[in-house]
Amino acid sequence: MVHYVDKNYMPSDKDLIAMYYVERAPEACPNLEQACEEIAKESSIGTWTDIITMSKEIAEKLRPSAYYIDEDNHIVKIAYTQDLFEAGNMSQILSAIAGNIYGMKALKNLRLLDITFPQDIVHAYPGPKFGIKGIRKLTKIETRPLLGTIVKPKVGLNEVEHAKVCGEAWRGGLDIVKDDENLTSMKFNRFEKRIEETLKIRDKVENETGEKKIYMPNITAPVSTMKKRADFVIDHGGEYIMLDILTVGFSALQEIRDYLDNKNVVIHAHRAMHAAITRKKKHGMTMLALAKIMRLLGMDQLHTGTIVGKMEGGKQEVLETNRVITENKIQGNNKTLLDQDWGNIKPVLPVASGGLSPLHVPELIQILGKDMIYQFGGGCHGHPDGTLAGAKAIRQAVDAILEGSTLEHKAKTSPELRKAIEKWS
Repeated sequence: MVHYVDKNYMPSDKDLIAMYYVERAPEACPNLEQACEEIAKESSIGTWTDIITMSKEIAEKLRPSAYYIDEDNHIVKIAYTQDLFEAGNMSQILSAIAGNIYGMKALKNLRLLDITFPQDIVHAYPGPKFGIKGIRKLTKIETRPLLGTIVKPKVGLNEVEHAKVCGEAWRGGLDIVKDDENLTSMKFNRFEKRIEETLKIRDKVENETGEKKIYMPNITAPVSTMKKRADFVIDHGGEYIMLDILTVGFSALQEIRDYLDNKNVVIHAHRAMHAAITRKKKHGMTMLALAKIMRLLGMDQLHTGTIVGKMEGGKQEVLETNRVITENKIQGNNKTLLDQDWGNIKPVLPVASGGLSPLHVPELIQILGKDMIYQFGGGCHGHPDGTLAGAKAIRQAVDAILEGSTLEHKAKTSPELRKAIEKWS
């Protein structure tokens, strides 16, 4: 019989380490150590019974080791030799460490908290093409946060109406306008015409303001269609594309990142559907684990949470998620975070979006900092005087904080901000 719990095992730099929160099912599993046996076995070389095809050589070479078991906090760490994985195949890796194990009767709850990728696996991925420095160079915004909005309503506007809203947001001082996650190519708003109309307005506003303006069109679709849409954007002068990273899937992300490698376009990653697997604190997967995967796969920007606003996500969770996609070396802890050396993989620019208004700006900058994109949907278009005024109010709020002032003081000479405070306070 092969045993998978070895508390004396010392992980090597050739191991992939997975950290889980584990609750056993009392009626099916006698103790947490046995639950670890079942997880390690099912996720690697084992099965539910002894088998004659399991050689001693296979067991010795490929057996993972559950080497850390914290009974009080239900935290488990399992070391897998990298030989168990096809290094450049993220779908295969996740099929192992986040696959069948979720359906086992021995477990009541299971959550993948974090992953340490060994260097041989890290080197198999391109990481972001632009990263934070590349994005700042492209946008010509060196120190302050990037500011954006999402066209509202999410869907319903035609191509010309959509472009007009974008123009007002840009004229008001925002840097970015982004498609929403469910806007692709509808009967009332065709992708190709939307790109043409919106980029036409972008060029006009750039000439008027002297500022760089960015449009992030959502190309989410089957891979073959995404490639065509990305090419269409690039051919018309676009410099960004957006993907719904979970609904298109990990393999599709790898393929589109490879396809765009020799093209000058930034990839914005929207995390639509993430909460279906990240929101339960005892089951599924953390946003932190997903974020590390997205850094490997080469997303330049990633929604990670706001702490404030309408979306779920606590302060520690969001800050740690931002750390793992922006820092080069991560020093872990025993409960939520593992060590990670990213080597030459560039950092990802975090994005905060969801229920934000100009009134959130002081807290956002204080907690999350300046190497961020802050996006305001309803908090821009919901301004009493419309999108243009909403964009001005956002820019005024950021200017106030960067000047060391307050929103209230700035509002004395900024009527747009004053009306935003009156509405949302």
